[in-house]
Amino acid sequence: MTIPRRSWRGAGALVAAAVVGLTGGVISAGPAVAHTPTWAVTCSEVTVDLTNYTSDVPNTVTVSVDGKDLLPTETFGREFHKKLALPDHDKPVTVRLVVKDADGEGKHSIDQTKTAEVCEEEPTPPPTEPAPGEPAPSKTPSTATPEPSATPSDEPSESAPAVPAPSPSSPDLAETGSSSTTPVIGGAAVAVLLAGGGILWAVRKRRTAQG
Repeated sequence: MTIPRRSWRGAGALVAAAVVGLTGGVISAGPAVAHTPTWAVTCSEVTVDLTNYTSDVPNTVTVSVDGKDLLPTETFGREFHKKLALPDHDKPVTVRLVVKDADGEGKHSIDQTKTAEVCEEEPTPPPTEPAPGEPAPSKTPSTATPEPSATPSDEPSESAPAVPAPSPSSPDLAETGSSSTTPVIGGAAVAVLLAGGGILWAVRKRRTAQG
């Protein structure tokens, strides 16, 4: 049985149309799944990863914490990657990510919020004990200030050596030619002379009276 040439042509046209239809469907579906926004929030930081966006349009991204800008509005092209440190906080805070897709109607734009919890303080590790056989760590040497010595006194010490007294056995000083007995001897001689004169006068008077 011979198939007419026109039928071959018609079948070829149908196959080509089907291929074009499938290709168009894949192409049109591609951009819908191409944009990949990913972001994560911990107690201390925010990580933003945006990929497969249209590179020749001004896409924008903004990150805020409790209404305050952590990342002011920034323009990006095909990709955007950034890690932001959160400010210190003692209670949970709300982190908001706003991405505006400038391609077409902006149907890949996102506006999401996440909560950043308070970071728990790390427990202080207990002091390590030395293993058996190892010497214990020495303590820090004392830095006590030595006591100052007593202030020297202006008064002489009681224990100062006394001036030695002159020895009694030392030789007398040399005599100077006069003696302490000279006035006594002189006085006795005068008394003798006076007594003798008195006796002589008494004898003469008696003789005169007898003659």
